[in-house]
Formats: sequence, C-alpha cells, structure tokens
Amino acid sequence: MYEKDDPRSSLATATAPRPDAGEAIAAAQYFDLRELAASDGATPEARTAVVRAQNVVLAHTDARTGDELDNGTLDGELAVVVTGASPAFTVHTGHGETRVEEPGLVVVPPGASRISVHGGGPLVRLVEAGEPAWRERAHNAEAYAEDHPRVAPLKRWPEPAGGDAVRCYPLARVPEDPARFGRIFRTRSFMVNFLPETAGPRDPGKLSPHTHDDFEQLSLAVQGQYVHHIRTPWLSDSTAWRDDEHVRLGSPSLAVIPPPTVHTSEAADPGVNQLIDIFSPPRTDFSEKPGWVLNADDYPMP
Repeated sequence: MYEKDDPRSSLATATAPRPDAGEAIAAAQYFDLRELAASDGATPEARTAVVRAQNVVLAHTDARTGDELDNGTLDGELAVVVTGASPAFTVHTGHGETRVEEPGLVVVPPGASRISVHGGGPLVRLVEAGEPAWRERAHNAEAYAEDHPRVAPLKRWPEPAGGDAVRCYPLARVPEDPARFGRIFRTRSFMVNFLPETAGPRDPGKLSPHTHDDFEQLSLAVQGQYVHHIRTPWLSDSTAWRDDEHVRLGSPSLAVIPPPTVHTSEAADPGVNQLIDIFSPPRTDFSEKPGWVLNADDYPMP
C-alpha cells in the first residue's frame, strides 16, 4: 500500500486494501470553496464557505482587513488553520488577546471568542459538528441528516495540560523531517497534518492508495491542484456499486473521503501544491508514532 520509504509504511494500520462488508459506504464529497462563498461579499459571513464531515465543521473565510469573525460561544475547542497566505489576526477570549502572525495551528479554548483580522487572505476554522449554530450552516448538512454508521463518533480526548488557554503552534518552529509524515498537531477533537509543499505533479508511479476503517479524512487543498482518486469497495448489493472517481480540484478546495474507500491524492499543478489533512477525532495510529504529533505534551492520549 505504501512505498517502503513512506513513513506511513510502519503504521500499525498499514494494511493492504481489502473488500469489506456490512453497512452501506458513503459517497465521497468534493467542494470548490470559492464557489460556496461570495468573494466580493460585504461581510465576512458572505465570504465564508461552511462544510462538514460527521464530527467536524470547516469554515473557510476569505478574510479582509477589519473583519470581525464571531465564533460564538462554543462547548468545545476551536482550531484555526493558518497558511502562508493567511493574514495576521488577533484572537479575543475571556483569557485575553493573542496576536497571530505566522502559519501554523491555533487552538482556542471553549467559550466565547472572536477574531479581529489585520490583512487579507484565507482563514480556516474547525469546530465540532455538535455545535448547532455551525452544524446548521453547513452547505452539505443534508448529507449528515443521519450519522454515517461506518464513522466512529467523536469522543473528546483528555483535557490539555495546564488547562484552558489559547495555544499557538507555528510551523517555523518545526522543520520538515522526511522520517516523519508531515507536521501533525492535535487537540481534544481534531488532528491537523500540514503536508509539505511540493513542486510540480506527483510521480504517477508512486501513489499511495490506502483505506481507513472507521474515520473520514478531510483533504484541504491550499495551493495548486489535486486529483482525488477514490475507489468504493464492492459490497453484496451491486446496486450500490460506484465507478472509480478521479476528481480534479483546484485550491482552495476540500475532499471529504469516507471509510473504507481506497483513496490517494495526486498533486497535479506544475507549480506549488499543498494539502492539509484533517481528522476528527485525532488518529490513534499517528499518535502512537514517537515524535509524530508535535504538541503531544500539551494534548495527552486517552
């Protein structure tokens, strides 16, 4: 499933794609995030595309100087995915103010919060799908009118060491390491993997088709183009069989990949390509690899 030099080849879950049985397999979902929001909208809400998976809601805002993003009063944490194109911003909470000026992950504790924006560019927020105000805004809410039975429900991991606080994890403090799969951070409810920028298309002879047994993968393209290759295993009901999918998306875009589809994403732009993978709850297999989760001291495993 993985090349021998791929860090994922040593995962406990690295098994070959296999047929499956049981509950129906959900369809993959694909979103051009620019098509879901008005780039010239007068308000940040109009410039925000909201989509969801079973356990997480993703809000992509084309932010402008002076925007005030109200996150509401949340029962769980909020995470802000900050890319190289994102503007500087300030997070306001009951704990004070925190200014953010570089790419990485920002984790905001439960409760009321808002974000003041100091430039132009994309900001991506993650909230638990159990938050009603956000869940109901999702463009694809109907796809989750009923829970997908193959996706394990979210059970929050242990509370962070040191209690509630705004935590910032700049990418600049963590150099890329080919022995580690991307740069991974986790919270109680999410795992975010900043995959490295790549120059040019991926070698089509070195793809990595694989499956996940019980969790969705959200692949957020922030630069370039990707072809998402998805194969749905055949179950006994042939009327539910699907053709293989090879869906090309630019950026910003999001693919929601359900279990146990066989999938791999192929960088396709001649320039720079970058994906950020998001999971909810955090992945145990990644967490069990020493050194892979870069903020593991702050967020312990169950």
